[in-house]
Amino acid sequence: MVLSINVPDSTPVIIGVGQYSERVGEPGYAALSYMDLGGRALAAAIADSGATGSVADAIDTLAAIRAFEMSRPDRKPPFGAADNVPRALAKRVGANPARAILTPTGGQTNQQLLGEFAAAIAAGDSQCAVIVGSEAISTVLALSTKGETPDWSEVIGGDCEDQGFGLEELLEPALFAHGASGAIPLYALAENARRAKLGMGLEEYRLEIGKLFAPFTRVAAANPHSAAPVERSAEELATVTERNRIVAEPYPRMTVARDQVNQAAAIIVVSAGLARALGVPEAKWVHIHAVTAATELKLPERPDLAANPASIASVEAALARAGKGMDDIAYIDFYSCFAIPVFNQCDHFGLSVDDPRGLTLTGGLPFFGGAGNNYSAHAIAEAVQRVRGDRGAFALVGANGGWMSKYATGIYSTTPADWSAGGRFAKLPKAANGVPVAAAPFDSAIVETYTINRSPKGDAAIFIGRNPAGERVCGNADLTDPVTAAAFEGGAPFGARLAVVHDEHGRSIGRIA
Repeated sequence: MVLSINVPDSTPVIIGVGQYSERVGEPGYAALSYMDLGGRALAAAIADSGATGSVADAIDTLAAIRAFEMSRPDRKPPFGAADNVPRALAKRVGANPARAILTPTGGQTNQQLLGEFAAAIAAGDSQCAVIVGSEAISTVLALSTKGETPDWSEVIGGDCEDQGFGLEELLEPALFAHGASGAIPLYALAENARRAKLGMGLEEYRLEIGKLFAPFTRVAAANPHSAAPVERSAEELATVTERNRIVAEPYPRMTVARDQVNQAAAIIVVSAGLARALGVPEAKWVHIHAVTAATELKLPERPDLAANPASIASVEAALARAGKGMDDIAYIDFYSCFAIPVFNQCDHFGLSVDDPRGLTLTGGLPFFGGAGNNYSAHAIAEAVQRVRGDRGAFALVGANGGWMSKYATGIYSTTPADWSAGGRFAKLPKAANGVPVAAAPFDSAIVETYTINRSPKGDAAIFIGRNPAGERVCGNADLTDPVTAAAFEGGAPFGARLAVVHDEHGRSIGRIA
């Protein structure tokens, strides 16, 4: 064992992680607000550190991860929220940080922030930084259904560094206008592009998704914080039923991220010098060997609609900075809001869906729960606990934001990491090989990928393809046309030529020519 005396005081180390959750209707359920859930997770992280000194008093930076209902300017929490979210969280543990941050939107944010805070600690600009996030969507829905409207607003005051919504990389106005206005249809477009590349039919591919996710359900079933702790077979996940209906082809409901959760998680990172001063046992220290962040091209610009090279670049760069290969990693959590972010990593690194290490530490977003922008804080918390119990082993967490729009990777171990030379945190350059997107109306297109979004408002078939100039275009397939409907409903419109007209709303409507 490397004694802590050999670790420089400026080395960043994770000393505490905490999770808190509740399920509607179960014993002890208290219908906690966002702030109360987050406060309990932070209190759990402080207790987890085993410090003899006051961690709360030492916190100089606290970042609050935006809850989903605070992640867009056109949405507000239905029961209200604190006017200063990070300081409301800090108040619950008696902390008064010099710097209070409300983060941008994105599931990669907590992982990236951990790298940023670690670098700041290594540079001497911070001593104790905290990341906290929470979601209470399940409680909001349960109380709203009963007509209850508790007041979760709080007047806290104080300064707050609001970093904005950060939605610029997530806006896809043309796709939004044609009905691909949420994560499910946007991911389905990429998923079907991969299916086309593999030459699989809908049912065959759904079973592949089931085979990927069945092991995830086993992990979720054993996790006390899971929103859906039920083990399921690949066939059960893949079979379309009234309960497991298609939400957007090729996805049955059980295989998409579950946002109805009440979950919170917190991470505390400090300098080794402060860890010593606070009396944190070395057995609690977890070192950050690398964090890398990358931004992807927008969906229509991607040369391969099925691929996410920015995420691969992030993972490879993190491994390189840690001096490790994928075979050296004992514990893995790939962000799993949908199958394709996991498939992308498996395809690139040659990993089997039944890799004996497993591909999730929590149980994954469809089963553990998709705790909004904060899911990967739960994965990091699990990674920390794993490597503490398996000293010298390495864990990798891959965090995804948007529609495979952003990615951040972290590598963790109890083995000390040398931060003296810098370079363990990096933001990677964005690719410059985007496919041109058409700016003018078009009269024909070749279909590259598609989805049929099933919603109470009706079904919408959305396609992405190329116009005669080779530019990317998108539109709706006309499902009232029998030939077009047969191709799209049958799951194989790839390569079809569409004749396109434009309606009074400016939407492009295609029929098989």
